[in-house]
Amino acid sequence: MKILAVTDKVVDSIYSPRLGERFGDIDLVLSCGDLPYSYLEFIVSTLNVPCFYVHGNHDCEEHMSCGLILQAPGGWVNLDRRTVNFRGVLIGGLEGSIRYRPGPPYQYTETEMRARIASMLPALLRNRLRYGRYLDILITHSPPFGIQDGPDRAHRGFKAFLPFMARFRPRLLLHGHQHLYGREEQRAQFLDTEIINVYPYQVIEWQNGNMTNRLRKIS
Repeated sequence: MKILAVTDKVVDSIYSPRLGERFGDIDLVLSCGDLPYSYLEFIVSTLNVPCFYVHGNHDCEEHMSCGLILQAPGGWVNLDRRTVNFRGVLIGGLEGSIRYRPGPPYQYTETEMRARIASMLPALLRNRLRYGRYLDILITHSPPFGIQDGPDRAHRGFKAFLPFMARFRPRLLLHGHQHLYGREEQRAQFLDTEIINVYPYQVIEWQNGNMTNRLRKIS
């Protein structure tokens, strides 16, 4: 299975009439947030594969030139605090960033994020009972605290993600929010979880529960 993960930046080679040629073998698309809804709708309408997303802290309604207002990306499934089984791969999501100023949606305190994780527990426990594991891939907008996050408050990661990984042992955590480019800077390991900053996009191959050609970019 080949996964296209996107986040934070509109990429010309994706927002292109040649998207189907370049990414025609993609089986699944995951978005980690902070992308225009029209961009996401272009991806799903062109590739015509299942697409799952979480909101980033800058997500907001999009006013189109035709007068339409997009409240969410059509054709995509919001995975926040949910899990799905896609071809035997268990995928879950947690939206948003740390709260760094009052008002905007999709920003949360550590206490609020812990409560959001707690609301996922029934789905995670059902996965454990049915499939023998809690989760394979977690998509988030923000990184975990101290791992690929930034020194400023707005880009600080969530401490709540560390005990999540320790308890539920996802194979992958995919996130955005922090704009990193170097291959080594975009990869980290925490216990059993490989953490990947997918900015601005990555192609990940998953075969029989193993990942190959990780962080292979298509230009």
